[in-house]
Amino acid sequence: MACGLVKRVLLASPRGYCAGVERAVETVEKALELYGRPVYVRRQIVHNAHVVRELEERGAVFVDDERDVPEGATVVLSAHGVAPAVYERAAARRLNTIDATCPLVTKVHVQARRYAADGYGIVLIGHAGHEEVIGTTGEAPDAITLVQSRAEAERVELPDGPLAYITQTTLSVDETAEIVDVLRRRFPSIRAPHREDICYATSNRQWAVKELLGKVDLLLVIGSRNSSNSNRLVEVARTAGVPAHLIDDETEIDPGWLEGVVTVGVTSGASAPERLVQRVCDWFRERGVDDIAPYATVYEDVVFRLPVELRRAETPAA
Repeated sequence: MACGLVKRVLLASPRGYCAGVERAVETVEKALELYGRPVYVRRQIVHNAHVVRELEERGAVFVDDERDVPEGATVVLSAHGVAPAVYERAAARRLNTIDATCPLVTKVHVQARRYAADGYGIVLIGHAGHEEVIGTTGEAPDAITLVQSRAEAERVELPDGPLAYITQTTLSVDETAEIVDVLRRRFPSIRAPHREDICYATSNRQWAVKELLGKVDLLLVIGSRNSSNSNRLVEVARTAGVPAHLIDDETEIDPGWLEGVVTVGVTSGASAPERLVQRVCDWFRERGVDDIAPYATVYEDVVFRLPVELRRAETPAA
């Protein structure tokens, strides 16, 4: 099967797994190795259907709530973080709890607790219902006000007294900057995080897409529908006027998208394994596209250690 006019596929870099996702997936794999089947996982360990399905095949059991885990069993908490009440309920059930929360999400949780303890009203910039936002809000529910958009920032009413803002780690860099600008105009003394909350991987992948857009006619973003950072990559392209589509894998490519397209850009969200990118590349090769190459090669060298619970289990006291 031919692939229309498509002559070239350019691969964005960096793309795919970030350090937090690597750590979370390895955490479940290591827990299965140490404790055997089954290992329970609260919610999706990362937001990618392929990763979840493969871990299920290896013996992971995904549950919506820690109260669904049998007493005394092993449970892994997802990379997105949880509210303090989750730890309390897990302890009450005597669960062997392994915390795979991304360290960059943990940093936001710590900020929320510190601001609340110091009497600050906190604006959390993020998306309602996202697991990371639910977990962060749980750290200081009485102090946090969620703001999702520039329009909400324009009309939000905040308490008197000192104010600070924090953000979900997987947001659009540009959209977040617009929201922050509104908050600073309306509340000039609002405190910012010491370091930006949007994670390095989210920022880098958006930057890589922006660099690529001038060279492509269409962008394919590999990632699952519930992946916030993957959806943001689609938005970055569309905002710049480049058609973009989110796909779980090559089976979701619609040949109709390729009409009149000469160069296709491909990237992947921070929870999508590289093998899915290779499958998309193979899809194009099977249709006669031989010019497939990285647009740029940028390496990320961030590595996070496995959770302390696993490190202790691997090196028991003498």
